[in-house]
Amino acid sequence: MKKCISVLGILLLAVSWGVIAAEMGTPEEAQAMSQKAAALVNEKGEEAFGVFAAKDGGFIEKDLYVFCMDLEGNMLSHAVKPDLVGKNLKDFNKYGDHLFQDMIKVASDSGEGWVDYKWPYPGSDEVKDKTSYIIKNDKGFFCGVGAYK
Repeated sequence: MKKCISVLGILLLAVSWGVIAAEMGTPEEAQAMSQKAAALVNEKGEEAFGVFAAKDGGFIEKDLYVFCMDLEGNMLSHAVKPDLVGKNLKDFNKYGDHLFQDMIKVASDSGEGWVDYKWPYPGSDEVKDKTSYIIKNDKGFFCGVGAYK
């Protein structure tokens, strides 16, 4: 019993020190998932939203997930925060930047690209640098996937 408690104590210390951390996706993996999501939307339209949200759909990996937004700033799909769907986030600026306006600009101007911004790191209140690769699809809206830098 003592040995079990000691092992548990060491494990808790390791977690609190960040030694054992959740596996995080890379910007390259985010870009690849975003490209895969754009292809699925081009093929299936909004039916793709259900696939993005499904745990076994292939679009929720590590800390990566797909979100989709129209060019007016309305969230159309969010794989991990479905309560955001239907909300207009164009003027969102909680962490020092208008990230959704920047995403809309990239989608409108070049159709795809990176958008850098600040976002809370999972499991903490610490705000870190994050980047999302967004792609405007054939249906007229864009989807993106973000990764911490």
